[in-house]
Amino acid sequence: MLTITKRFYQDESDLAKIVELINDCEAVDCLDEGTSISELRRMLQNPILDLSRDVCLWEDSDGKLVAFADVWLKKTAEFLESTLGFSIHPTARNCNLEKEIVAWAQRRSREVASKDKLSVKLRTSARAKDKSRVSFLDSCGFQVERYFYRMQRSLLEPIPEPQFPSGYIVRHPNHHQEMVAWIEMFNNSFIDHWNYQPLTIEEFEYEISDPDYRNDLDFVAISPDGTFVAFSYCSINSAENQRKNCREGWIQCLGTIRGFRKQGLATAMLLTGMRSLQAAGMDTALLVVDTENPSGALRLYESVGFAPVYKRIFYVQEVQVCQQNSL
Repeated sequence: MLTITKRFYQDESDLAKIVELINDCEAVDCLDEGTSISELRRMLQNPILDLSRDVCLWEDSDGKLVAFADVWLKKTAEFLESTLGFSIHPTARNCNLEKEIVAWAQRRSREVASKDKLSVKLRTSARAKDKSRVSFLDSCGFQVERYFYRMQRSLLEPIPEPQFPSGYIVRHPNHHQEMVAWIEMFNNSFIDHWNYQPLTIEEFEYEISDPDYRNDLDFVAISPDGTFVAFSYCSINSAENQRKNCREGWIQCLGTIRGFRKQGLATAMLLTGMRSLQAAGMDTALLVVDTENPSGALRLYESVGFAPVYKRIFYVQEVQVCQQNSL
């Protein structure tokens, strides 16, 4: 029987161990969830994470890392949004470690939520084909809440010319001068979507501080009266492409504010983003979409040639709040 010791993330000396664990899992599971030190380092720099409390590691008696988990905590007016991610080495699965990880995430969430007397929604996800994880989540009280597709479209095929309504301007945003207007547009575009959480200045600054951020892949549509009304924000993860030996680009986010929908802006902005990835030398465009998106995003993506690659299931669990320590 394994003897497991739990501890918090310490510093960058842990990165190589975590990457090795995640890639060992990927070699067995084939879920397209591999990583590299540069990708993991970037993820852990996110300001949402408290590295001293929100990232936990489990090691065996030889000091080998057998599990890694992170919990992403964001407060709303009514509840704490808590999102759990975790990886368990194939040799350490089905030994109660899965339950221990969920229990840790519950305790950490309660600790943070109890300070403001908030309720907790603990969320996590699984690839639909990951039958073992799906079965585990079902068994410990998680409820299916939503389904998302990863979709892809070849950029080697022709992309139609975008058609914008008369009087609209499309250009690259100047985030140093226009950040507030861009964030307001983003939030107004997604306020009626599932699990909407307002984007903050701190979070957006983190996004555009990415060494891979490219302004030439970032577009905003401006109405004749000067209002920011739609956007297409694309990205190229150079470390991921190098690791996978591919040329993939992402439609990172696409949106149109209410009152300006059903005018063809979303289609035009999507095509603009696709053409920018094509011009950057990518041969495949990727995106993620809520299968029940209320504004018809799935139909939009299908209409320009995107097709599902796989389905991801999102789960939620209501956590009863009480004051507890996180370890």
